[in-house]
Amino acid sequence: MIVGVPKEIKNNENRVALTPAGTQELVKRGHTIYVQTKAGDGSGFSDQDYVGAGAKMLSTAAEVFAIAEMIIKVKEPIEQEYSLIRKDQLVFTYFHFASYEPLAHAMIKTGAVCLAYETVERVDGSLPLLVPMSEVAGRMSIQEGAKYLEKPLKGRGILLGGVPGVMPAKVLILGGGVVGTNAAKIAAGMGADVIITDVILIAFAIWMMLCQRMCIRWYPMNTLFVT
Repeated sequence: MIVGVPKEIKNNENRVALTPAGTQELVKRGHTIYVQTKAGDGSGFSDQDYVGAGAKMLSTAAEVFAIAEMIIKVKEPIEQEYSLIRKDQLVFTYFHFASYEPLAHAMIKTGAVCLAYETVERVDGSLPLLVPMSEVAGRMSIQEGAKYLEKPLKGRGILLGGVPGVMPAKVLILGGGVVGTNAAKIAAGMGADVIITDVILIAFAIWMMLCQRMCIRWYPMNTLFVT
């Protein structure tokens, strides 16, 4: 298959859909990869990295879209990309159609085959392509929360891990899914007093093992809030 990787042009989107390592794996399996020049700059990958992995470089997004059978992106196409997408071309990216109706109509009009990362499911119903985003969100939530507890940012001047003579901060996490799990790990790693709760009791056994290792307390939701 001929795979195209255009540079992301949505505001503040620095990621690239395919790394040089991923490129190398696809090339090894007989695929042809075209990458737009500077597509990997925002993620720290140079054009030479892609060339070394076996990709062919093209200078414009129009060239990439024109030659590729499948387009791999990070974010949904924006308006100036709509006309580049052609009938029966496979576009693999995060679409989130439900949040923006004009995008759905535009893609229908192109006649392209749109495969949204967020709809890919395993047989157990889990969403593997959303897991990395949830992991990032969970870990960054504690990092950002700790930052905004600082006095210069109008916080209360609380250090999550405390210091000798000062108790650590208490962190309550609602929900023990992927986001909550990663938030709890970071908060516990910073030395906070962590409590996590969830309504799904099946997760209790898993969390009990993690709690024993990381000094995290777990409570079923219906036992945490008592009126």
